[in-house]
Amino acid sequence: MSYILGITAIAVLFVILHNFTELGSREKILTTLTLLGVVLSMYLYNLYTDLQRDHVTEVVLKYKQNKTLTCKGIEINSTNFSYSVGTQTFIGREKSQHYGRLISATECK
Repeated sequence: MSYILGITAIAVLFVILHNFTELGSREKILTTLTLLGVVLSMYLYNLYTDLQRDHVTEVVLKYKQNKTLTCKGIEINSTNFSYSVGTQTFIGREKSQHYGRLISATECK
């Protein structure tokens, strides 16, 4: 919704630039395209972070269901790794062969 408002604001800005400034056509179009590029970049970044968050949520859910995950070629489950919510990483448990190893939840499949 906010992106629609952003695009609408850019259209209004273009109309204002077109009618009330003495900029040339090239500068008006360049300004509008630049702002449109900024809004598009914000949209794509938010889309990427939403997908990444959904992936991490799915990984954590599988971990909490005591399923085995594969991260960087290592099998991760609740017996050999604990999960840190704040950093979203799996930490090797003390008596496992992966003691002290840190693996980000984003690296899991």
